[in-house]
Parts: sequence; structure tokens; C-alpha cells
Amino acid sequence: MTVVGPSFLALQVRDIERAAEFYETQLGLRRAPQAPPGAVVFMTEPIPFAVREPLPGVDLDSTPRPGLGVALWMSCDAVQNLHDDLASRGTPILRAPEQGPFGLNFTFADLDGYAVTVHEQAPAR
Repeated sequence: MTVVGPSFLALQVRDIERAAEFYETQLGLRRAPQAPPGAVVFMTEPIPFAVREPLPGVDLDSTPRPGLGVALWMSCDAVQNLHDDLASRGTPILRAPEQGPFGLNFTFADLDGYAVTVHEQAPAR
């Protein structure tokens, strides 16, 4: 048996449509044409990303920062522009843009409080 790595990522959110609209309008993600019930899947590469309704027993209001301990990174071709746009719209910025091993990066909190780090898109090989 061999596990080769992540093949799908989903955040459990309080309001699927509100969260999906945030990721569409603020980050520019596009919805996939199909998604399972209770979820919105985006056409992200190389791994599909989704927002979904909470699983039974999950109480997102029981913690100030859902996903604490998990690092979610997304690549972007204009990190500083995205940061400036999100900040101007009042999106909480958890860590200002800085250079790191993956280029310029910053971290913001989405509508549900998940910390999302955005970094420079790796050059094509």
C-alpha cells in the first residue's frame, strides 16, 4: 500500500454560498461544473479545493480559529496585489507580506477564520 499525497482539500464552513462567493470574488477562484451535495468545488490546480458544510459533530463556533495547526498555502501570480486588495476590503491580514522560501507570501483570515497563506506562484518548469 502506498499513499502518494493529498488529492483534495476542503474547508468546513458556516455558510457555503457566502464562503464560495468570498473565494470567487476575492481570490478569483472558479467553480467546478460539478460538486457533491453540500459543497462547492473550485477548479484549482494541482489539487482541487472546496468549501463544504460541516460534518456531523463539528462546531465551528467552538474555536476562534478553525483549522488551527493546519497550514493551507495557495499560489498566486500577483501576491502583493492580492494582499493590497484584500486589505482594502477589510479582510483580516494575519501576517504582512514578506519574503520566504516560497517567495513573497502573506496570510489572511477567511470569513470563517481559517488562516490561508498565499505565496508566489512557482515558475513553470
